[in-house]
Amino acid sequence: MKITIICVGKIKEDFYRKAVSEYEKRLSRYCKLDIIEVQDEKTPDNATPAFKEQIKEKEAARIFKYMKEDAHIISLEITGSKPDSVSFANQLNQLAVQGKSHIQFIIGGSLGLHQSVSDAAHQAVSFSNMTFPHQLMRVILLEQIYRGCRIIKGEPYHK
Repeated sequence: MKITIICVGKIKEDFYRKAVSEYEKRLSRYCKLDIIEVQDEKTPDNATPAFKEQIKEKEAARIFKYMKEDAHIISLEITGSKPDSVSFANQLNQLAVQGKSHIQFIIGGSLGLHQSVSDAAHQAVSFSNMTFPHQLMRVILLEQIYRGCRIIKGEPYHK
């Protein structure tokens, strides 16, 4: 299985980079993982709703360059379904059984995703009603993919 994470922005903090690197190493046993970072737009504190929409449109255009027609697209959005870890693993496994060999996860920037990206996704997933920094969300997503792979393989994983 190939998993691609398309995310807006770079990881700035070293501790996040180390966590991402650790999960990349762990996941190499289970899948081919690619992480694609697209440039984020700077958002001024006093940005109008129209200006924020323009920012999300620019980020969406960058995301669309990497979205593949043959991939199953999962956007990470607060309004998405909220599976537990076992359900998430089962979803990944079911996609593989259905012949979906490429899954792309989309993580938006600080303003979230433009509606066009949400509309293009096959499904939306949320890990919480809370809002997380997009850098931390990348680590959380990688951990849940790793946990899901272990669950699928019947391997132990701490709860």
